[in-house]
Amino acid sequence: MSTDTPPELTEIATGLSFPEGPVALEDGSLLFVQIKTGLLSLVRPDGTVSTVAELGGGPNSVAIGPDGAAYVCNNGGFIWSEMGDWTLPMDLLTGASEPPGFGGGWIERVDLETGESTVLYRECHGRPLRGPNDLVFDGRGGLWFTDFGKTGE
Repeated sequence: MSTDTPPELTEIATGLSFPEGPVALEDGSLLFVQIKTGLLSLVRPDGTVSTVAELGGGPNSVAIGPDGAAYVCNNGGFIWSEMGDWTLPMDLLTGASEPPGFGGGWIERVDLETGESTVLYRECHGRPLRGPNDLVFDGRGGLWFTDFGKTGE
């Protein structure tokens, strides 16, 4: 492929609310989170979007665990601002990202058959999670995640 010819892109879904953390599934579907609406969603190859689970907060990434369930980093939510066509996860006046009543983030497990969600962790070694961001499983089934944090007013 020539480096001066961009690849062809095909849009398969629209109307999403800050999608992140896509996981390609064996059937050709894509599992992902929508941070702004707090959803774990699925888009099929034909572009059909469905809700797997209503998680609340701000689900930021998803990975499939060794048990076949979905594991989600949930940052606890953001303050959202609009700037023209852009949606930003922060208050443009103060720079704060914590929503009112922010209680921290968490790691959760979602049963893909039922959509049932269980919070697994809200802290690590006694320190509250502030903004869990991305996660991955290693070859032995260990869960690793990052915590980006939050900014208050």
